[in-house]
Amino acid sequence: MTERPVTGRWLEDLPEGLVVRHAVTRTITEGDNTLFSTLTMNPQPLHLDAHFAAESEFGQRLVNSMMTLAMLVGLSVYELTLGTTVANLGFGAIAFPTPMFHGDTLRVESTVLSARPSSSRPGQGIVTFEHRGYNQRDELTARCERTALMRRRPQ
Repeated sequence: MTERPVTGRWLEDLPEGLVVRHAVTRTITEGDNTLFSTLTMNPQPLHLDAHFAAESEFGQRLVNSMMTLAMLVGLSVYELTLGTTVANLGFGAIAFPTPMFHGDTLRVESTVLSARPSSSRPGQGIVTFEHRGYNQRDELTARCERTALMRRRPQ
């Protein structure tokens, strides 16, 4: 088996209060939003119907908030959990204070809210992250708390 590179952080590299401003950003296109919405069986016309959305209070289609949430977490993976996470344990406190539109660019910052060794898994620990997403105007567009089971640094 080929060993894969690890760019994520081990439990020991995730102290409470650590803030990571993630380097990778992503501009969301109409195609992204349409594909995600149809792939996930979400027929909401606010995401798919330009004429319907034009008559809404937003005046245009919204990016599917589940896609925003997925990208919020995904943009954090390379610098936090790639090769070092065992599993997501749960999500909490998810909010979307400002909508995303086609052509908006998402950037993400993460803070470690808590980190501790697991009491039942000696080589692992539990970390709770807060991920915050901002658009190109520095408006908070999404935030969530995510708890993950993380690997400890190998001996």
